[in-house]
Amino acid sequence: MPNKTITTDQLTPSGRLRHLLQLHGLERDMIVEILDRAQNYVRPSGAAVASDDCLTGQTVANLFFEASTRTRASFELAAKRMNADVLNLDVNMSSRKKGESILDTIYTLQAMGVSIFVIRDASAGIPALIANKVEPHIKVLNAGESDVSHPTQGLLDLLTIRQHKGRLDDLTITIIGDIAHSRVARSLTEGLTIVGNNTIRLVSPPGLAPNPELYPGMHITDDIDSAIAGADALVTLRIQKERIKEKSGLMTNHEYLKAYGLTEQRLKLANPDAIVMHPGPMNRDVEIEGSVADGLQSAITQQVTNGLAVRMAILAAITGT
Repeated sequence: MPNKTITTDQLTPSGRLRHLLQLHGLERDMIVEILDRAQNYVRPSGAAVASDDCLTGQTVANLFFEASTRTRASFELAAKRMNADVLNLDVNMSSRKKGESILDTIYTLQAMGVSIFVIRDASAGIPALIANKVEPHIKVLNAGESDVSHPTQGLLDLLTIRQHKGRLDDLTITIIGDIAHSRVARSLTEGLTIVGNNTIRLVSPPGLAPNPELYPGMHITDDIDSAIAGADALVTLRIQKERIKEKSGLMTNHEYLKAYGLTEQRLKLANPDAIVMHPGPMNRDVEIEGSVADGLQSAITQQVTNGLAVRMAILAAITGT
């Protein structure tokens, strides 16, 4: 089984983006360029959707070996709006379920003319493994990798913050929840570290605290009120029970909301113009009070809109357009 040590160069020899496996290692200018491109694809609600023809003649394969709704749907829509042929592989019907290796599946699809692979997998190292084995013209995009990385989610979160704050520097960002098992937290903090000098606070119950070595220079605490105080953006995360082997020590939903949920009362501790974010899927009245999720400070649906725009921007970037 692949591990977290597998690495590959995400850039072409000329410095253009070829694969997107993680945000770590990308330059600030490249991230800003992707965000600027994504902003050009954003359309107001009710307006005609953005479209592009830069993927004409190319085939995108969405290989989601782990459940997904938002990410899979947005990658599919993004590719179709850029005039690509799109193949969605049903994991329950795939040859991998029958014992075929994932690389043999990739080689088969590569032989059919697939040029872009969008991969989500519960095992760490799979996207990089594939990127190291495909032909030189093939691109690989990481759509969620174990608890390691979710780069397009990190980018859409950065875009959402920038839209509301007008900048990505000198901000206080608080991430609340199951940090230990969160690829969303990993990618967002990587991005925030690259683009600016930001204060990042990570708050979680003691049993779900992250490894400090993975979050150098960040404030890790179990004191939610102090972590929220004066924040510019609050990102709430669900407890990832599917990644937790021993669940007997977990709080009940009611206990969690009381101790670590983002409630209307707690939101008052943040800056008055603080925004509220959540990557989904969202458990209302567990990690976030329903009235907060639907409140005036919520940017949750905007994150979904931005997700489609960011994935269009990434697809455009890897084609060199």
